[in-house]
Amino acid sequence: MNWDKFYNKAYDWILIYGPKIILGIILLIIGFWFIRFVKKWLNGHLLKRDIHSSVRPFLTNLVTIILQVLIVLGFMQVVGIRMTVFAAAVGAFGVAAGLALSGTLQNFTSGILILILKPFEIGDNISAQSIEGTVSSIQIFFTIIKTFDNKTVIIPNSKLSNEIITNLSREGKRRIDLEIKFGFATDFKQVQTAIDKSISSVVQLLKDPARRIGVDSVEPDGYKVLVNVWAPAHGFEDVKLALQEKIMEDLKGSGIKLPGM
Repeated sequence: MNWDKFYNKAYDWILIYGPKIILGIILLIIGFWFIRFVKKWLNGHLLKRDIHSSVRPFLTNLVTIILQVLIVLGFMQVVGIRMTVFAAAVGAFGVAAGLALSGTLQNFTSGILILILKPFEIGDNISAQSIEGTVSSIQIFFTIIKTFDNKTVIIPNSKLSNEIITNLSREGKRRIDLEIKFGFATDFKQVQTAIDKSISSVVQLLKDPARRIGVDSVEPDGYKVLVNVWAPAHGFEDVKLALQEKIMEDLKGSGIKLPGM
């Protein structure tokens, strides 16, 4: 074996690749230090922004992994390692995984968006996908809703992020709209007084915004009275039922006949 030739080749290799390797190692050290700094900053920032606890570890790990991959790729580029085959393999794997998990990934992405954007939160009453109920749990892949008749409904998050969601409780109050028809022989002022008394006696109703009682429409055989009054969003249906019962009772007590009675 010709050791002089070997040493000469080794010396040439060190001269060519040595500085690149040293520069790459420096890049790795600085890069991983920077990643630790970004991870710490991101954790604090997400905590201040009140991001859901289920999302914070995912976002932090995602950013960390992406930065680590970029640092390693940067090291390979500086050292001079060819990445053509590596990039092709990663691309092929990504396409295959994307096709196999397209539905799951869509639910996953939608879950992250729901937890970050917060169109609804746990405890909110919502209406979505023809389902109305209270949100009991928000998971990464699905949301659990407990309906008012005590059914547990599990909805994939992609269905919620791509469709209309009505948040029934976010504003804290809802308006009860009642329409009652009377004949022309019934005096409107008497009706108004009786309904106003009924509203005042239902303590769960809100005083602000102000109630409204008025003639909504006039028809050949009578007129319709529209009642607008506000109630707390939670317990809305119970308050509505109590109000309707009280209105019927007070109208009958005032000698006012409803159609068909």
